[in-house]
Parts: sequence; C-alpha cells; structure tokens
Amino acid sequence: MFIVKNAWRSVVRNKGRNILIVAIVAIIAAAATIGLSIRDAAQTARDEGLANTEVTATISLDRDKLISEARQNASSGSDDSSDSSGGQPDFDAMRSALDQSSLTLADYQKYAKASSVNVTTYYSEETGVSATDNFQPVETSTSSNASDSSSGTSSDTSNTDGNQPGGPDGQQGGPGGSMTQGDFTLTGFSSDKAIANARNGSFTMVDGEVFGYDSSSDGQAIISQSLAEFNNLNVGDTITVADPSDSSKTYTLTIVGIYKNSSSENTTAAGPMGGTSQDAANAIYTSVSTLKSLGLDSDTTSSSDSTNATQLNFAYVLGSKDDYETFSNDVKNAGLDDTYTVSSADVEQYESSLVPLDNLAKFALTLLVIVLVVGAVVLIVINLFNIRERKYEVGVLTAIGVKKAKVAAQFAIELLIVTMIGIALGVAGGAAASVPVSNELLAQQVSSQQSEAQSQQEQFGRSADMGGPGGQPAGSNDSGASGTDSSANDSANGTSANAPGRPGGLTRATNYITTVNATVNFAVVAQMILIGLALTLFSALVGIISVIRYEPLQILADRS
Repeated sequence: MFIVKNAWRSVVRNKGRNILIVAIVAIIAAAATIGLSIRDAAQTARDEGLANTEVTATISLDRDKLISEARQNASSGSDDSSDSSGGQPDFDAMRSALDQSSLTLADYQKYAKASSVNVTTYYSEETGVSATDNFQPVETSTSSNASDSSSGTSSDTSNTDGNQPGGPDGQQGGPGGSMTQGDFTLTGFSSDKAIANARNGSFTMVDGEVFGYDSSSDGQAIISQSLAEFNNLNVGDTITVADPSDSSKTYTLTIVGIYKNSSSENTTAAGPMGGTSQDAANAIYTSVSTLKSLGLDSDTTSSSDSTNATQLNFAYVLGSKDDYETFSNDVKNAGLDDTYTVSSADVEQYESSLVPLDNLAKFALTLLVIVLVVGAVVLIVINLFNIRERKYEVGVLTAIGVKKAKVAAQFAIELLIVTMIGIALGVAGGAAASVPVSNELLAQQVSSQQSEAQSQQEQFGRSADMGGPGGQPAGSNDSGASGTDSSANDSANGTSANAPGRPGGLTRATNYITTVNATVNFAVVAQMILIGLALTLFSALVGIISVIRYEPLQILADRS
C-alpha cells in the first residue's frame, strides 16, 4: 500500500512531466485506435459481407489446367522422340485435351442433391435458330452482308465451340461439340430466377406476360420490342423459325409477351461481324419445356446427329459464402472431376469491391506498427530521464530499507497510472475520429483505384481487362453504399452490372465499398488496454534495470 500511495503522490507532484507523458500516450492511443478500428472493420466486412447474402455458384471446365497438362504431356513425349518440331505447340493435342465431355443436366442435378447445405438451382438452354421468309432478325445492312457471307461458307465455319463460356459467369457449354449460330438465339429458362439472370440482362414487359414453365405452356415465347416492331408482330401472333443446319425443319412459337431490355449495352456486343444472333434484340425467350417439346433441349441434341447443339447453363444458389465453400467440397467428394472447378462471380465481385478497404487495412497496420515503435522509444527515453533525475530518491528509499524491487514497482505503477490516463483519452478521441477519418482515407483509396481505371480507359479507349479477380476490369462504379452490409448486397445481388453471361472484363464493373463502419467496439478497447500494459511494462523494464544497478550508499556519497 505504501508503494501505491507513494506512486500517486509522485504523479501528482510532477504534474508537468506527467501531463507531457499523457499527451504523448493519448496521441499514440488515438492513432492506434483508428488503425485497429479500420482493421477490425475490414475483417468484419470480409467475414460478414456474404454471410447472409445469396451466392450463385457455377461449375465450369478448368481450361488452364487442361492446357497445362497437355503441354506437360507433349513435353515429356518430345523427350523420347528424335523428331523435334522446334518448340511448336502440338495443336492437335491441345484440341484433344479441351474436347471434354460436357456435364449433362442430370450431372448438374446430381451435384445439387449431393450438397449437405440448402441449395436451389436454375438453368437455361441456348440454341441458334434461323430466319424464315415471314420472320427476319433485326439487322443493319452491314450485319446483313456479314450474315449472307457467313451463310455462304461451310457449316464448319459457322459452328462455335460448345465448350466456350457463354453462360452465366463463364459456365460450361452444353453437351455436344458445337452450336450453329443461326440468325436468332433461342433461350429456354427453367424458372423466373433464371430469367432474372438472363445473359442479356434484365428487361421489362411492355405487352403481355412471361410464359409458364410446365408443359401446358409449351410453344409460348416472348420477343424483344425491337424484333416485334421490325416484323410488325403483336401478342398472340405466331412466328416460325428454322433449324440452321436444315432449313426444311421449322419450329412454330406463339408470342405471349413483348419485352424491352433495361440496358442497351449488350446490343451487338460482338460487333456487326458477330452475326445477328449476338444482338440482344434478336433473343427469343421461352421455357426449357418448350425446347424439350421441340427436340432442341441439350439432352436431345447431344444424343442426335444434329450439328445444332444446345448449350446448357446451370447455376446453384446458396445462402452464404460458408455454404458456397461447403458446396464446393461436397461436389468434389461426390465425384466431380478435377478438370472442373466451382466458382462464383458473386464472391469474386465482392473480393474486388474490398480492394480499397484491404489497401487501407494494410496502411493502418503499417501506421500502427510505426506509432507503437515510436511511442515505445519515446516512453523509454522519458522514463530513463525520470529515473536519472530521481536517483537521490532511489538512494534514500533503499537506504532506509525499502527493497529495490518495491522501488522499481513504484516507478512501474507511476508509469502505468499516467499511461492508462493517456490511453483512456486517446481511445475516446480515436472513437470520435475513427469513422470520419476511416471514410476519408477509404475515399482516397477508392479515388486512387478509379484514377487507375481512368488512365487505362484513356490508354485503351475502353474498359481494359487487366486480369483482375473474376476477369473483371480495374474500373469501378461508386456504389455509394452505407456501411459494409449494404455494400455487400450491392456487390452480390444480381444487378445488370454483373448479369451472368456478360463478357468478363468488357462490361462488368466493380462496385467498391466506399464507406466503412469503423466504430470502436469492446475488442478494440481490450486491445488498446493490452497495448497500454505492454508499453508500460516494456518502458518500465528499462527503469527497473537501472534501479537494480544503483547502490544506495554510493548514491548518497555522490550526493554529499
């Protein structure tokens, strides 16, 4: 008790020195509080951002792995062969490696059933159909010439690789080796959820309604407003399309609705040489039941000799990122070949949105380390000067019988009292400044990312695909979200900005998190208390060593 009372008297007696220490510790504590709050908010955003948000997952072919394995096999084979081709790739081996059997609808459904977490699914099937005399695609003179030129070539040149990522977020193409392009894209959907994630983005109905999905609605379809006006069609009219590989085979559909695309950014996305089927205005939507009744579903076309294969795009919807990771492990355990990979554009998009926040967290960590190191050095120096000034006091106390350990403890308690007062003031100041300071620093990070995207835009004349997560460009749209939760929803929900099936790196933008809820919570306060104790003990340790080295009689003799 004597030590505590004596320590308190010393603190009160030396006001000037202790106020200086309190000010220094308060500044250190305020900076450390802001740094810890930023890191805590960044970790919270990463852990909880997708905790209660739907995550859409897809299974796609891992082409990079297949090509890498093909190169390794070709390299090992060339070592045993005396015939060297001068390092030229074995293109036949590459094509053979990529010619994998696509997953069927039954395969996708099997993996959904194998999941140990709740999962819902939706899918679409896409095929090409050709125009007839009474039903023509929306086209310009340039695209018309391109279509005529394309139709005059062999059927091999009009086929596209069925394994190309044309579905949601680069999903695996449907069974069969190719899909004839045609003049229109006929897409069958399994549910309203599938339509909401259509490749061409969202749309609104201007007349009629969307078709049903059971067999009673077979033959029903909806077309775009541009296509309806181009052909002078209304709800209730019928249209006839032809098989691209056999013009004598036709299919009749009844128009039950006319829609208008919410965005025109995907119109003629492939350019005039891409064919009219690439124009969003020439997309015909129907149900998968209708495709099956017409013999155009993926299972039927894959088992037939038709060159017009149908592309299957299948998606799994999970309740959170944790469910997504569990699902990924479940499908692998269920027998998914290692040449396939499970991915999610939602997760990749959210990871991209955290780039400025991650950069800010790294900056906060650097600032925290620097502040603590500088603070520790300053406290040690002040403590050393304090002990040197009070050497006579140490000599008197030890001379009257007070043990050196108790004298050292008194100095440690004095420093602890002053440090805790400074910590309390610093935490209070840091708590008040953490949110505005964090958001200002985050705004600077976002501005830096946007400036980089702008420079790339000026360099390329368009959004540049610099190989970011999910094939997304470095560009950004200011999400203006308030707090981490709303930002997570902006990034994960199916908006037109990240509509499935959009060519990655060309039209998809990253919605960066622009505000962060960097409030001071109990964890931050507890960390600051531990930091204060660590600084006190570390600084006092130097003083303790000095006190132990002092000899009381020598101190008094020198004083005399």
